Amino acid sequence: MTRSGHHRETHVASRIGWLRAAVLGANDGIVSTASLIVGVAASDTTRASVLVAGVAAAVAGALSMAAGEYVSVSSQADTERADLAREAQELKQRPESELQELARIYEDRGVEPAIARAVAEQMTAKDALAAHARDELGLSEALAAKPLQAAMASALTFTAGAAAPLAVVPLVKMSMIVPAVGIVSIICLSVLGALGAKAGSAPIWPGVLRVSFWGALAMGVTALVGRLFGGAVS
Repeated sequence: MTRSGHHRETHVASRIGWLRAAVLGANDGIVSTASLIVGVAASDTTRASVLVAGVAAAVAGALSMAAGEYVSVSSQADTERADLAREAQELKQRPESELQELARIYEDRGVEPAIARAVAEQMTAKDALAAHARDELGLSEALAAKPLQAAMASALTFTAGAAAPLAVVPLVKMSMIVPAVGIVSIICLSVLGALGAKAGSAPIWPGVLRVSFWGALAMGVTALVGRLFGGAVS
């Protein structure tokens, strides 16, 4: 087969960074905003109060998700950089030992010792640090931590998720806000679970059931709290 006959495969692992942040952001946007709306509406308050609470939850949640993702993924990136710096120093100080270590890694994966040594030498000659980062530390460009990307994905998808339950509030009667928001949110969570599973090439129904169950539980608990709190205050 000629080189032109080769094809470059695309694997879902390259999507893990933004996909995790996007799914988490959208899921949290729907669940937290819908739960707050349901809880406030169940306390027999006004439509204006429900809207204010929902918008505040959407804005605060989006900023919180962005900050949380940025800090968390930045910490991961710092750890990766520290590991790479340590590995680069070891390659300078004891190259032969590192070469043997790389060869042993390939041997442990089933490669014959002589071939493992030859592969390690070739990989080291091309890019020793990249070889150790990938095969010893488990780091790669596709899976590298990207703080800004994760923060933006979380904030945008949280806002998109929060918009669904928020849009229901001005469209239905006050007495129907709780069930309407609940139904719309479960539908959106089901779609989100299916899309996340499809994007990650995973089974669809487990993803749908997971997000739907926890979303329904969160809304049910906050509705109960709102009802109890509203009754106590009144």
